[in-house]
Amino acid sequence: MDIITTHKNTDFDALASVMAANLLFPDAAPVLPKQINPNVKAFLSIHKEIFKTYTPGQIDLEHVNKLIVVDVNRWERLDSMKALQKLPGLETYLWDHHPDKGNIQAKWACNEDMGATITLLIRQLKEKNETITPFQATLFLAGLYEDTGNLTFSSTTAEDAYAAGFLLERKADLHIVSSFLRPAYGEKQKDILFKMLQKADRSKVEGHTVSLSQIDISGHVENLAVVVQMYREILNVDAAFGIFTTNHGGKCIVIGRSKADTLDIGSIMRGLGGGGHPGAGSAMLKDVNPDNVVKLVSTHMRGNQRFSVKIADLMSFPVVTVTSDMTMEAAAMLLREKGCTGVPVVENGNLVGIISRRDFRKIKKESQLAVPVKAYMSSRIITIGPDKNPMQAARLMVKYDIGRLPVIRKNRIIGIITRSDTMNYFYDQLPD
Repeated sequence: MDIITTHKNTDFDALASVMAANLLFPDAAPVLPKQINPNVKAFLSIHKEIFKTYTPGQIDLEHVNKLIVVDVNRWERLDSMKALQKLPGLETYLWDHHPDKGNIQAKWACNEDMGATITLLIRQLKEKNETITPFQATLFLAGLYEDTGNLTFSSTTAEDAYAAGFLLERKADLHIVSSFLRPAYGEKQKDILFKMLQKADRSKVEGHTVSLSQIDISGHVENLAVVVQMYREILNVDAAFGIFTTNHGGKCIVIGRSKADTLDIGSIMRGLGGGGHPGAGSAMLKDVNPDNVVKLVSTHMRGNQRFSVKIADLMSFPVVTVTSDMTMEAAAMLLREKGCTGVPVVENGNLVGIISRRDFRKIKKESQLAVPVKAYMSSRIITIGPDKNPMQAARLMVKYDIGRLPVIRKNRIIGIITRSDTMNYFYDQLPD
């Protein structure tokens, strides 16, 4: 037999991808893990006559010939499928949108950076001109919207947006989508949020405000991700992590949420054996000391790939400067020659100001071009250190409405970073 499966704690993108793969492989049995997100479980309970699924216990793994895996690329995140890993002659197909490469070696794979895995499957459904019913389109749109934050997450691509339009054309019901994507929030969640806020603290990690909260929970509590998201919003921090330890089974659930593009939660969670996306992720750890988990999360944050880019990596050098006694006319010629919009002003080797094209607007008469630069320069000097990151530079530029920052080490100018440099970084336009 052939089977289609996905990761534990199945979300809407995973369920949608399983059902989309079933359209491509109609003879395959959709197999869902025992652990399913509560809103997905509610959806299936209503639509069980339309979307029929199996549990791992209903499948004889020894008779599986073909395995189709969606929305995950690691064996350990599948439920009760370990025996298939060594099954001779097994054909494996894989669709996944996570940027890391996992340990599932597939005969055929579509592993691309995308907002949602369902987008990759929709691409193939369109190529094969498969018919999609309104029920299927609604489920597929729920998966797409969940993993892209209604197309607002930074991981969202143009293809995700086109896929959403395609599904709406096929009568996807937005009312049903919004109903099931709105997670339940009850007394248990309120109590945990209250405890987290009572112990709330903030710390600085590479210029970002971060809060890590370790809480003991009793029994099974659903929708902890909602609690962490609300916690982050209430504290108004760039990123928040909930580290939840249970009093049975020795489990530790780590959930992260971020609004900072330069803090990739998914990357941090993959370092803990979990997964996710730039703005959201989770991991499940067993038999660990919660205090060590806090340290581990902090370590992974500081080692985050996007954090590792420093101002020293982006700045321009050597720095074009002018002296304070240079005439405005000479300074204007230098700016045109070098193609600069502004440069630092130095006096005896010390930084004393900044002269930019904006300052030349103050000149009303031609005779004023003979006046020294120090008469028109801005003496408000905002600088940055080479060990800071691009986000910190961007914040300074926005706060002070300036287009460039001299980079200072031991009171000497060693470089300069401009608004264009930071924009190029954030939009991934850095040269190879």
